[in-house]
Amino acid sequence: MSDGKTGSAKVEPLRKPRPCPECSRPSTRESYPFCSERCRNVDLSRWLSGSYAIPVVEDETKAGGEDER
Repeated sequence: MSDGKTGSAKVEPLRKPRPCPECSRPSTRESYPFCSERCRNVDLSRWLSGSYAIPVVEDETKAGGEDER
């Protein structure tokens, strides 16, 4: 796939660096959206310990929409 040209081609990153959600340093490609493996593990630990939770709304109707009688 090489056309013989070397050097001057600039490769654009797939994603722009964003601030790390843990420490606000620029994210890295290897640990996106985090800046390091440490910040990635801190976030994972918070999810596993239950510090983060997705709110659930209790609904009186069933998911199927049918009433049992």
